Amino acid sequence: MTGAESLVHTLVSGGVQVCFANPGTSEIHFLAALDRVEGIRCVLTLFEGVATGAADGYYRMSEVPAATLLHLGPGLANGLANLHNANKARSGIINIVGQHATYHVPLDTPLSSDVEAIARPYSNWIRTSQNSTSVAQDSSAAITAARRPPGEIATLILPADAAWGNAVAHAIPNPPSVRSTASHESIESSARALRQSSRSALILGGGAVRGRGLELAGQIATKTGCKLICEHLNPRVERGAGRVPLTRIPYVVDQAIEMLEDFEHLVLVGAKPPVAFFAYPNKPNVLTAGGAAIIQLVSVEQDIVSALESLAIELNAHRTAPHLAPHKQIAPVRGKTTLDGIGAVIASLLPENAIVIDESLTTGRTFWAQTANANPHDWLSSMGGSIGFGLPLAVGASVGAPDRKVIALEGDGSAMYTLQALWTMAREQLDITIIIFANRGYRILQGELASLGAGEPGRRAIDMLTIDRPALDWVALARGEGVDANRASNLDELARELNRGLASNGPYLIELII
Repeated sequence: MTGAESLVHTLVSGGVQVCFANPGTSEIHFLAALDRVEGIRCVLTLFEGVATGAADGYYRMSEVPAATLLHLGPGLANGLANLHNANKARSGIINIVGQHATYHVPLDTPLSSDVEAIARPYSNWIRTSQNSTSVAQDSSAAITAARRPPGEIATLILPADAAWGNAVAHAIPNPPSVRSTASHESIESSARALRQSSRSALILGGGAVRGRGLELAGQIATKTGCKLICEHLNPRVERGAGRVPLTRIPYVVDQAIEMLEDFEHLVLVGAKPPVAFFAYPNKPNVLTAGGAAIIQLVSVEQDIVSALESLAIELNAHRTAPHLAPHKQIAPVRGKTTLDGIGAVIASLLPENAIVIDESLTTGRTFWAQTANANPHDWLSSMGGSIGFGLPLAVGASVGAPDRKVIALEGDGSAMYTLQALWTMAREQLDITIIIFANRGYRILQGELASLGAGEPGRRAIDMLTIDRPALDWVALARGEGVDANRASNLDELARELNRGLASNGPYLIELII
């Protein structure tokens, strides 16, 4: 058995079923091991940022870590932006990064780099295997770290000689660690705050926005009259008809302040205190009113469901039926493309149990409210704000939940960062429908120019915020990567093309001209 074979055996024994890979010379023995050891599906990506983003999406849907296979320090560096997003989402990922043979590293070859230094900002656990006999235990420790609640990024650096050298056995990873529970004091103080004032709210994040956690939050809200609010960005929210409705904190500072200014008590449930994304001249960066009391019930690392169960019992809300969003038949709007019209078309056609990947940015700021009463679905956002996450996340979500339709709402500028994901969708025949909002500009930055008080943009500024010379041809780009595609220029055509995509069993791309 080689070190690489012991690694694959250990991954399989630890429940790792998928590896999103962009390999090079140093990883050849790992690839050979995948042929000899059954149990891992290897998905090729043409850019490392697709591999890391896909691993994030896979974890969000399956709650099981996937592996990535990356080539040396530069390959890892190419994947860092989406590792940043995954780290903010608290997704469990096991990065396997190739390294030169240990005796080759001192020669300072062109691809030599300090891989551990590159990994450090976005890894919760890092280790370089020293030899082939240590690979099994090292990979077991990586799996244990990745499964630490709510999920961590582990980076195992595998020198080539550790991969090809002899090993004796694989290792069995430790079972996932148990989450700690909220303190009795935090439960009591949260209950007291909710009893004291009707001007109170639960701010939900993590596991509080889906499943049993969301149901319990709904019971507490019905019993106490508090509002249910979620963070602007969440790894995965269960929403739509038949589910507990949530109000999302707006991105725009003034809107967020207006929403939060009347609350006297804010109880954090797996969430952080609300702050602005950026600093703006003459605007606060903390979004809550100065006199508001902020109480933390439970952190995202702790057992959120058990904390909410205890709070519900403390408030005598555990037998209360939560208010659920009713289903509303939404008639699609016809004619000229408008932002509200786009949202209405999506809401009216959204299939039951769909997974929505939202990187629509400025185009989609009304979509959340418009889809509140659509068929039940999951909504996935970028947690780290680094653009180019949407298409890779769709790949991983589809691999992690293959029986569900994935719909990616994607800005044209953002999609260009990781358009290689389309090729992987085609190769794996993933059931993903993509809508590219072709406004041919970085519209969010155009809005930020005004918010930051930078004055009227001149020719140079406008040139840096538009992508219209030449205009991107997303139909040609998609077809060039093997994805069927068509263009829509009004709402009738959008509905037609969206129906076509939803009826297909593979990837389909719609370029919507805005």
